[in-house]
Amino acid sequence: MTTEKPTKGETTRNAIENAAIGLFLEQGYHATSMRQIAEGAGLALGGIYNHFASKEEIFEGIIIDQHPYRKILPAVIAAQGETAEDFLKSAFHIIVTEMGGRPEFVNLMLIELVEFKGRHGAIMLREIAPKILPLFETLIKSRKTLRVTNPAVLMRSFMGLVLSYLITEMVISKSVVSKLMPKNMADIYVDNFLHGVIKN
Repeated sequence: MTTEKPTKGETTRNAIENAAIGLFLEQGYHATSMRQIAEGAGLALGGIYNHFASKEEIFEGIIIDQHPYRKILPAVIAAQGETAEDFLKSAFHIIVTEMGGRPEFVNLMLIELVEFKGRHGAIMLREIAPKILPLFETLIKSRKTLRVTNPAVLMRSFMGLVLSYLITEMVISKSVVSKLMPKNMADIYVDNFLHGVIKN
């Protein structure tokens, strides 16, 4: 099976996005200029405008084109589990492992939330939701043990679980608190999501 070679335009677009990622993470979105991005991509300033009309369009391109969800989504859809609990645990571990290997995207998500109030995330969800919502619908129909009956609510809750884990992991990883965390923290985190923190 052969993969198509990227066109010159696609290669240049990727170079621009990669240069921008490094600059956004190093010095912040607002402190980064189009000239710096062009230099980082090895282009003249005018050349960058053949691919992107503005710095925000570059940021949007990064969120849409390079986000690991393209790799994560098929793996989550294929995740197996005899029970809803098994499936959700499996999906959680797939996402956290993949995102953990791409820490720059957690940082970019924070820029997205602070600088843009989630505007580009909404664009990405427009692409993801039609593919992932049916999965949660099937889960609710086939698993009578779930208390949640609205697939969109279950999807949002699960997204919140993943985001909160990734963000808190980033915050405590270099602190004294990290030494207090058990080795199976990811399992405990998803277990708390599934069963709560109060004993029945």
